[in-house]
Amino acid sequence: MKENSDDERRYLELLAEKFPSIQDVCTEIINLKAILNLPKGTEHFLSDLHGEYESFLHILKNASGVIKAKIDESFENSMTKEERKKLATLIYYPEEKLELIKKEENIDMQEFYKITLYRLIEICKIIASKYSRSKVRKAMPKEYEYIIDELLHANQDTCDKESYYHQIINTIINLERGEAFIIAMSKLIQQLAVDHLHIIGDIYDRGPGPHIIMDELMKHHSIDIQWGNHDIIWMGAASGSEACIFNVLRICSRYNNLDILEDGYGINIRAITEFAMEQYKEDNSNVFIPQNSDQIEYLHTLNLLAKIQKASSIIQFKLEGQIIKNHPEFQMENRMLLDKINYETGEIVINEKVYKLLDSYFPTIDPKDPYKLTEKEQEVVNKLKKGFINSEKLQRHVKFLYNKGSLYKIYNNNLLIHGCIPMDEKGKLKSYYNGKEKLKGKELLDYIDKLARQAYFGDIESEERNYGKDFLWYLWCGENSPIFCKDAMKTFERYFIDDKELQKENKNPFYIFAQKEEVCDQIFKEFGIDPEKGHIICGHIPVKFKSGESPIKANGKLLIIDGGLSKSYQKTTGIAGYTLIYNSYGLMLAEHEPFTSTNDAIVKETDLHSSKVIVEKVERKKIKDTDIGLELQEQIDNLKRLLQAYKKGIIKIKK
Repeated sequence: MKENSDDERRYLELLAEKFPSIQDVCTEIINLKAILNLPKGTEHFLSDLHGEYESFLHILKNASGVIKAKIDESFENSMTKEERKKLATLIYYPEEKLELIKKEENIDMQEFYKITLYRLIEICKIIASKYSRSKVRKAMPKEYEYIIDELLHANQDTCDKESYYHQIINTIINLERGEAFIIAMSKLIQQLAVDHLHIIGDIYDRGPGPHIIMDELMKHHSIDIQWGNHDIIWMGAASGSEACIFNVLRICSRYNNLDILEDGYGINIRAITEFAMEQYKEDNSNVFIPQNSDQIEYLHTLNLLAKIQKASSIIQFKLEGQIIKNHPEFQMENRMLLDKINYETGEIVINEKVYKLLDSYFPTIDPKDPYKLTEKEQEVVNKLKKGFINSEKLQRHVKFLYNKGSLYKIYNNNLLIHGCIPMDEKGKLKSYYNGKEKLKGKELLDYIDKLARQAYFGDIESEERNYGKDFLWYLWCGENSPIFCKDAMKTFERYFIDDKELQKENKNPFYIFAQKEEVCDQIFKEFGIDPEKGHIICGHIPVKFKSGESPIKANGKLLIIDGGLSKSYQKTTGIAGYTLIYNSYGLMLAEHEPFTSTNDAIVKETDLHSSKVIVEKVERKKIKDTDIGLELQEQIDNLKRLLQAYKKGIIKIKK
């Protein structure tokens, strides 16, 4: 941009409003340059939370074991192991733990407050040391900002300063603010321990509390989300996609999580409940028994969930068949199976082979038109659709997923995506024909991201929005979906056909070829990432740790961090999730053991044991080496241009 161009002048005039003098500009340049030389903040990457809110919240509170490690490093020689455990629990759950401590016999709470505050300040100093003072101050609760700032930065080398420091602590306690201050300090430590949080998809389904996780994520100070296929199905449901709604309903009933809809999101499911009991009252099949049936106390509840699951599944299959008919570009005709059933013999023909169905009771299917909804089914669809669209909390959560989320993200030379970059059998980027053009790689992902937003934000009932809603369903289960990453979703086969080979869902070739460094390098180039510094970070496919499988592939260039936070996967993985931690010294993978419960963590002081593996060590990175550093450097360059404009008289000094 030329020095005296109109655009340049207008931009500098706007900048001058914020920095109206040479001194203001110089001060900001000095401040930004200082920040550039601080250590980079710690990023935490988690994937596949699947509604396991207690485990996730504990991982977030203990910063994947970072806080406990800092306590041990600081107080190993001055506190017993039990005392350190108690302090860690207090930091994770300050309100709850303080209530228990106050009930302990023979405890002097005044003395406890004093000792604990000194310890919390010490931990906070260590964790805050890599940040600028202004950033730490912004993280502080406003009511205690000045006091905490004084305690963290007071120099105790002199008698006067030491007396001043102790006087602040004593005054806090004497004014009966010890408890409130401990809570504030604990939450500050939690926040500073995780500078930025990446959620690599699949917040929803299987576990009991995705809505609780979403509430917590919305409070987080710095976060991005990459959509998983289970998130997309809820996003589609919130946008009004009927096929997505009945996938959600089926999965909730399969895992006994209908209370997520009713209590979590206020969605009335009475219509499907009454319909299922009426239409399937004669159904005695055990095909649709919920996954965790051993945890369901009453037989009536078990039978009801099975009927709801079956009713939802049949409606789902019908709605999906209608989408497939309307979109030949999806190339999913092989997933239309209702018309392949012989309803008299209870058999189905797939790939010219006849299979006996495990369940052949289909009271709502017309063999002559199997994908047509009955009148009663249509009523149920209409009522459920209205419930999803009008759920204020669901809409708030989905808007947050759109605002903070995307299909993929490039952050500090790392490519973050839930699933894969679709590849063909030869290891080349796979093309998808959308009816107009062939798309692959980054171009395909950008196109998909646009369609996903179009589904929710497009004009009501517009052609673009309706297509977007159908495409959200395709992302859930389509062969070229970068967040499904399999050749087909075999839901029908898993329910109705006892043949493991037929039920098999083949993974995209990405998972084979991307284990080679040269293939990862090709992907990096496709996305404009430096192959020497880049990593692909994804989840989606659980890593079978107990079978010797490693999440670290392609010599560290590909990291698959789905370690089984979802309890339903832990028998397969052998662990209970991963956190990838990227701090100023490099990349480290934390392997988590199963978490019992929040109550155990508070009362018994059990922590989530995490063992750590170094993935990559680097020369200590500073903020100037990060994406934020590039933004700050651009701000410095702009300020320098404003400084020159002031000096040359091009821009008038405001004060």
